Amino acid sequence: MEAQEQLKQWISESSRIVFFGGAGMSTESGIPDFRGVDGLYHQQYQYPPETIISHSFYRQNPQEFYRFYKNRMLFPEAEPNRAHLALAKLEAEGKLKAVITQNIDGLHQAAGSKEVLELHGSVHRNYCTRCGKFYSLEDILNMDEPDGIPRCSCGGTIKPDVVLYEESLDQEVLSRSVAYITRADMLIVGGTSLTVYPAAGLIDYYRGKRMVLINKTVTPMDSRADLVISGQLGEVLGDAAGV
Repeated sequence: MEAQEQLKQWISESSRIVFFGGAGMSTESGIPDFRGVDGLYHQQYQYPPETIISHSFYRQNPQEFYRFYKNRMLFPEAEPNRAHLALAKLEAEGKLKAVITQNIDGLHQAAGSKEVLELHGSVHRNYCTRCGKFYSLEDILNMDEPDGIPRCSCGGTIKPDVVLYEESLDQEVLSRSVAYITRADMLIVGGTSLTVYPAAGLIDYYRGKRMVLINKTVTPMDSRADLVISGQLGEVLGDAAGV
């Protein structure tokens, strides 16, 4: 059976599908992949991106952190693509139980997905490090501080609710992700190289016989998958879900 037809059949026969996705999910919406050839890690900057988006750098040099963050990590004009819409449709039909994502852009929610577990946080949530007041992405973009550092009405610095290097993943999000994957009767993994840990280690909790890998390039987990599809996520998932 052709891979795309196999995917459709498995989706029709499954009722506890979980999707685990990475940066490739968002590249089709115009958001560059951190590690892609044209991504952040290949662009010239005063410091390496890994350094700039670390917790210690944020604390020591918030002005440079925010200059990079606003220029290179915020894409407020990005729109959900067919892959996002396909997952939202599968959830609405009762087939998909959760989306587990390494992305921070909020596009799954924008497409209509309800149960989205964000392993690395979200640019749409920002909090004052002094008083805890919430600020939206729009608030951050509209702030015009002379030094570029968003500040709360109390005077405290505002930090995005994004997991930086040197920071731990949220344990509640991790445990919920493990629970969903453990109970899944089908696991679709898409748009991720499966090389970033601890997130990539989550798929080890899947014990079923329907693990599907959809990616444009090979991954270290291809040999473990029950079905591997090489292609664009939007096209593959869009066709499978009929969007």
